[in-house]
Amino acid sequence: MTHTVREKQKLLARVRRIRGQVDGIERALTEESDCEQIMHLIAGARGAMAGLMAEVVEDHVREHLVDRDRHPGALNVEAAETLLEVVRAYMK
Repeated sequence: MTHTVREKQKLLARVRRIRGQVDGIERALTEESDCEQIMHLIAGARGAMAGLMAEVVEDHVREHLVDRDRHPGALNVEAAETLLEVVRAYMK
């Protein structure tokens, strides 16, 4: 079982929240809201999408690259943690 299947409900909940944020952007545009409000909504949706990507990438690294029990030739755990810190920072 892959991590996306195991975490399916949590990931789907995040996607639904993102969909709600995008719907909010559409409503704001339709209602001709202030540019500042629209930009805040867009920034929030972008951050939520980046957070989702970071979570999937992190789970992927932990599941497929550093699990020595399942993959004897796995990467160094400390190196993977360093990589994940960079990815998290980049995704913000």
